Amino acid sequence: MTLERGVVMGVVRLITAPPITEHASEDYDLDDKTGLGRSFDGIGGLSGGGATSRLLVNYAEPYRSQILDYLFKPKFGASLQILKVEIGGDAQTTDGTEPSHMHYEDDENYFRGYEWWLMREAKKRNPNITLIGLPWAFPGWVGNGENWPYGFPDITASYVVSWIRGAKQYHDLDIDYVGIWNERHFDSKYIKLLRYTLDKSGLERVKIIASDNLWEPITSVMIADRELQDAVEVLGVHYPGTNTVPKALKTGKKLWSSEDYSTFNDNVGGGCWARILNQNYVNGKMTATISWNLIASYYEDLPFGRDGLMTAMAPWSGNYVVESPIWITAHTTQFTEPGWTYLQTVGHFTHGGSYVALTDERGNLTIITETMTHDHSVCIRPPLLPYNVTAQNATFHLKGTFASISELQVWHSKFDFKTDTTVLFQNLKPIKVIEGSFSIELDVDEVYTFTTVTNGQRGSYPDPPPTAPFPKKYKDDFDVPGNPYFSEAPNFADQTGVFEYFTNLTDPGPHVFTLRQVVTQRPVTWVADADQTISVIGDYKWHDLMVSCDVYMEAVHTGGVFIAVRVDKGGGVVRSTKGIFFWVYADGTYKVTNDLSGMTVLAEGLSGTRARVWYTLTLTVKGNYASADLNGYALWKNAVLWEPRHGWAAIGTSSFELAQFDNFAIEALA
Repeated sequence: MTLERGVVMGVVRLITAPPITEHASEDYDLDDKTGLGRSFDGIGGLSGGGATSRLLVNYAEPYRSQILDYLFKPKFGASLQILKVEIGGDAQTTDGTEPSHMHYEDDENYFRGYEWWLMREAKKRNPNITLIGLPWAFPGWVGNGENWPYGFPDITASYVVSWIRGAKQYHDLDIDYVGIWNERHFDSKYIKLLRYTLDKSGLERVKIIASDNLWEPITSVMIADRELQDAVEVLGVHYPGTNTVPKALKTGKKLWSSEDYSTFNDNVGGGCWARILNQNYVNGKMTATISWNLIASYYEDLPFGRDGLMTAMAPWSGNYVVESPIWITAHTTQFTEPGWTYLQTVGHFTHGGSYVALTDERGNLTIITETMTHDHSVCIRPPLLPYNVTAQNATFHLKGTFASISELQVWHSKFDFKTDTTVLFQNLKPIKVIEGSFSIELDVDEVYTFTTVTNGQRGSYPDPPPTAPFPKKYKDDFDVPGNPYFSEAPNFADQTGVFEYFTNLTDPGPHVFTLRQVVTQRPVTWVADADQTISVIGDYKWHDLMVSCDVYMEAVHTGGVFIAVRVDKGGGVVRSTKGIFFWVYADGTYKVTNDLSGMTVLAEGLSGTRARVWYTLTLTVKGNYASADLNGYALWKNAVLWEPRHGWAAIGTSSFELAQFDNFAIEALA
């Protein structure tokens, strides 16, 4: 298809071959004299829920800063206006675990994980960005042995408030909102208590989003409960399908799609994002939309691979991909700010698609249109009912304070699913507004921005290096003296439990700096964490492999540790993980199993191992046979195995227990 663009008497004309079928132009008024709509609160991304930015921190410069610029730098890429992060809870929350600031009741550390760093980097680029924290899970002590965080609501509220205070005290970060969410149901007593605890702590400015799940039952309860209504600032919903409910509107609260998208980030994913960014307001009066996730920076073979605004999952190569949702976001964020106001005159085009218009109430106007067809804008959830979009002509009439506008800047994206000649965020010639009107030929699968804002930019950097598989030879001795910048070892993705750098001051030998599994109690979680802890690393395609690691069990009678290869699952399905697992136990035995749960035993026997002694484990798998060494001596050979045929390497423990690891090494044989 050949594209030619021009401006003719106030008409942006798209000439294609074959030509668009001629339609009589439909008229659409954009007018503020009858009043304005709701205040715009922004578009954002979500890091966490869980561990979705895990690999980002491992990128070398300049690539890491370039990625951050595409996400957060104003007038450059996505120019995100909201960053929502997980308040780590030591639990599996979709694609991994994120560490808590309080593993234990008497423990506080506000430097664990990477969300603090990410918020600082976002704030460095955009000082006005809105920051939100939401706990998906909690350390086990918060639930006092129960898988429910609200049995002792005062403890839970204090735990959350401590995270907010720590953000300010240690990182000078002002958290703007805190979310309340649980898969089962919300707890109104807890919400009120959290509001009270925030206020008592001098955090009146921190607002509450609830219930970060569904429109009901919270809207019905809120209408009947004035105290709850006063406690909640925003009604947040997940994956609303662009729709709200009448009772939500009746509350008078801000309505947000506080988690949305969650869709593979190819061009259909870009189309999904374009449609919902407009129609969340047109259909549902939602004034903020937050993408899960911010960036697909986790191993692709974990659940929901590449469901982010952009992709950065190969830090060892430096490669990243600026996907189409980045530029679709820019159509709105580069030409608006939180605090702008939607016009009341927004809606659907006669022949499909939608348009919104926003103003800063100081003369600026931004119009965003989308004509995404059904099959090219399907999101992962909820199901999308059939609808039609056809090529059409539209004439906008600018009225009220906009009647004097004489020219609008034009930015354009066109998804081409036939010839793969997609154009994203292209700056066209300005369009003349003649006697308050301009016309546009709208093809299908297009996004336009028409705006008085003149400083939009399609930022760019030189192409990053080409992608490459995980190195076939890899070592990590975990020797990071002092206070490491990040608490987790590069490229390890914790799937149950938390593995952190540890300084063992009681060991005068070579194992002073180690990696330690620190979760000692099952966390409060909505995902089925495994009964064992596990952290994966490497290339999912690996099949013939040798892995070795020094291990140290701290639990005297019950300790158990493993190394593994061909690990085939993680995320929310980690309990069903299979692979080749080589275990040693503090009771002097060993075991080889075909699964993480230890139900399928390939070999077992005596090892002579005990707690508080360092051992070197080596596991080698070639074809259908596996062998292992303990301290360099063969413990077993040629155990027969069939499935799985490939997967990650891993380390872990037999229960929620303290254990240490050192001198980890991998060699891929094929």
